[in-house]
Amino acid sequence: MRFLGVNIPDNKIVEISLSYIYGIGVASARKVVAAAKIDPKKRVKDLTTEEFNQLKDFIEKTYKVEGELRQSIKQNINRLKEISCYRGSRHLRRLPVRGQRTKTNSRSVRGNVRRTVGSGKRKVDLK
Repeated sequence: MRFLGVNIPDNKIVEISLSYIYGIGVASARKVVAAAKIDPKKRVKDLTTEEFNQLKDFIEKTYKVEGELRQSIKQNINRLKEISCYRGSRHLRRLPVRGQRTKTNSRSVRGNVRRTVGSGKRKVDLK
């Protein structure tokens, strides 16, 4: 079922299926369901159109979701890059931003780069 431009599963509980939307986790989904006064154990396929519209209206009023949220995050990162602060320079170099160590354990951010000769996976030649 389409909800705010996202395919959410029909056979799951409303709280869990709302967490498929970017910007809404399980905790905020619980708040949305409570505010819309919908039974939390109800499944998405059992929702009436009125309940569906209540959820949609409440989410649109209170949360930034999907494209709007992605756009604002991108703008924040670009602002950091433009003012050339430390966090912005870390984003530019594609390194960890939040103080993690980089001597080891930053391969996922750096793209699994192995620079030394001795480390890394061994290439075995079969004869």
